[in-house]
This record gives sequence, structure tokens and C-alpha cells, in this order.
Amino acid sequence: MPPADPKADLRRYLQEAREALLRKLDGITEYDARRPLTATGTNLLGLVKHVASVELGYFGETFERPHGVPLPWLDEGAEPNADMWATPEQSHAEIVALYHRAWAHSDATIDALDLDAVGHVPWWSPERNEVTLLRILAHMIAETSRHAGHADIVRELIDGQVGLRAANDNLPAGDAAWWADYRERLERAARAAGPVAPPGGAQAYSVVGVEGAVAFEGDASGGVPIALAQPDSPAKIVRSTPENL
Repeated sequence: MPPADPKADLRRYLQEAREALLRKLDGITEYDARRPLTATGTNLLGLVKHVASVELGYFGETFERPHGVPLPWLDEGAEPNADMWATPEQSHAEIVALYHRAWAHSDATIDALDLDAVGHVPWWSPERNEVTLLRILAHMIAETSRHAGHADIVRELIDGQVGLRAANDNLPAGDAAWWADYRERLERAARAAGPVAPPGGAQAYSVVGVEGAVAFEGDASGGVPIALAQPDSPAKIVRSTPENL
């Protein structure tokens, strides 16, 4: 068994999470890369832009290793959530290049410092902003993995692409019929576990005539369901009640 190398292990997990996130942009159009697919606007290119930006900060300013990359969306006075979406002028290629630049700068910091090297996160409160490289590596692995999970779901909503990577999707083998049956079993289990529409909670919606991915929202106060499918999809969402589900 080779000797333990905690820094190499942490760096490997960080790189795997980076690649998992970035892979969700493969083969996608500029439009689909930017489509907001949740009520809070979660989108693929915005996730990559955000993670690239915070990684530059955590491995840059935290350890007084300036990266020299302009990040106007993080400046004081920038609009809220400006790091979570890409403007029409910010291309897919530009955001990916930003992320690669973040990787290079972060990896140089990781190479240069010991795991117990001390830094300070400028945007954390003074009583907790002293950190080590070890802590920042753990933090960035968690941050990147969390957003890679978001990207998994968003990409599935866009075109049905799922899985860890092309060579190993890390999913059970099954055709479309198997997955449809699996999903139906989960739906039946959910209904058996409790009311479809909790008292005072969200309205239930069902999806009818789906071709393409769909997301929806609505609430008990009369929120309007929204289909976020391919633009020409005939998918229709109807308000449902426990009686007709």
C-alpha cells in the first residue's frame, strides 16, 4: 500500500468534482446552458461561473496569492446573484476558460503551501475567518460537489442526460420503460406515505403529454404552473387535487 498523501487525495477529489460539474456543459447550446430551470433561476453556466469565482477567492485572497482576474460580478455594488448567471456577452467558452484559469491558480496555491498553512477568508466574519489550506480544500470540495449535484438535475431537465460520465454513468442499467416504472413506483410510495397536498402546503401538479424536460411551480395561493420544457414541447401542466391523482 503506498504511503498516505492527504494533500494528493484532497486534490484528486476536488478535481473529480470540478470535472463532474464542467461535464454537464458538454454538447449543449448557448441557450440551454443559460436556461433558468428552477424558480430561483438555477442554470448550468451560472453554476460554473459561480464556482469558478469563489474558487479564485478561496485559493487567492485567502492566502494572499492574488489571481489578477477581474470579477466585476463580485464587486461591492454588483447586483444580487450576478455571479449565478451569464450575460449574453459572456460566452460559454469564456466561462469555461475562467474556470480553467481558476483551476490553474488554485492548484499552484495547493502545490506551494502545506496543509496547515494559515490564511484568512476576507468575506467571513472576523471570529471565524482564520483557516488552513486543509479547511479550504475540504470547503471547496463540498462547494463544488454541491453545485455539481445541482448541475446533474438541471441537465436532466434540459435533455434527459444523466450520469457521472459517458464511460461510467454510475446508474442502474435500464431502458426508458424500466425508468418510467421505477418513477411510478416512487410516486405510489410517496402517495402511500402521506397526503398529496399537505394542509396549507403547495398544490400538487401533474404533467401531461410530456415531450422534453419539464419543471413546474405553484402554491396554494394560486401560483401559476410554469412549463420549462423545450420551447416547442407540447407538455402541459395541470393543477391537480388528491381526487384526480
